[in-house]
Amino acid sequence: MAQTTGMALTAPGGSWTPYTFERRALRPDDLAVRVTWCGVCHTDLHAAEALTADAPPLVPGHEFVGEVTALGSEVTGFRVGDPVAVGNIVDSCGTCGACRAGEQQFCVDFPTLTYGGRDRVDGSVTLGGYARDYVLRESFAYPLPAGLDPAGAAPLMCAGATVFEPLRRWEVGAGDRVGVVGLGGLGHLAVKFARALGARVSVFTTSPGKEAGARELGADEVIVSGDAAAMAAQAGRFDFILDTASAKHDPSPYLRALRMDGTLCMLGIPDRYEPEALALLLGYKRLAASGSAGRPRTREMLEFAARHGIVADVEKVPAREVGRALDRLARNDVRWRFVLDLSDLG
Repeated sequence: MAQTTGMALTAPGGSWTPYTFERRALRPDDLAVRVTWCGVCHTDLHAAEALTADAPPLVPGHEFVGEVTALGSEVTGFRVGDPVAVGNIVDSCGTCGACRAGEQQFCVDFPTLTYGGRDRVDGSVTLGGYARDYVLRESFAYPLPAGLDPAGAAPLMCAGATVFEPLRRWEVGAGDRVGVVGLGGLGHLAVKFARALGARVSVFTTSPGKEAGARELGADEVIVSGDAAAMAAQAGRFDFILDTASAKHDPSPYLRALRMDGTLCMLGIPDRYEPEALALLLGYKRLAASGSAGRPRTREMLEFAARHGIVADVEKVPAREVGRALDRLARNDVRWRFVLDLSDLG
């Protein structure tokens, strides 16, 4: 085992402090990674808010990049010094139908998450990428393509994969009219990927002040979702709508905006969706949900991002200031994603 230092929350409502802990010894198919940049996701904020007094220390972080520092004896796809990227899944059963189909995010035995998961060998709780070092199976690490800015590439491993998966699954392409609901860490990447796929992109937002930012990202138009007349005018316009809003809300207005046989894909996961039945009945419209991506799609996403020069727009924050970043994230005071500089931990 080797010691590393991360930023941890050790008690509900407490302060984020440096925390020294041990990573597991390398197994034959493991990599050790020196983490350089780690994205800050809304999931991290939710995990901090849900921490209980009897829980072990929380070290979040599930979208990060770094450099390979050591190899298990059976690793063949990486060398020491290789740039590497890691997402929110670090293992799965490998034998169920979903895993065999390359959809590890739907593993029937539930995938091992990068933090807050259970190691499939020793049963320990996984601690995430808000740390200087990480150890994982080779098959869940991805070569970081040359030319991608590492800080901007880190959020691709969660936010990027999460929006790319449904765009590709529903075969968004040239000439399609795509709506993106919300313009945050997920939404801004959805705009970039949809544009690169050839779609005409409209952004639905509650904030009129985001119009300039949306157009800078490549959006063709911006629709203020609180404007009843503007929303009514969208009826039947869209082939596909990707809803990235994290707060619970009524999906019915976006279902009405779909053309016949169109799809609304929800990325926020509240306790339930409650659409109006008539909004679904008018034209074989589909309400779907998606989360994360499997190994093949994640590789495809990285290769596509490299070809099109797509990375997240990020604000870099020293790792020791993660508490401030999370406080700002809770207020939606970020454009469009925070990334932690792990060199701040030595």
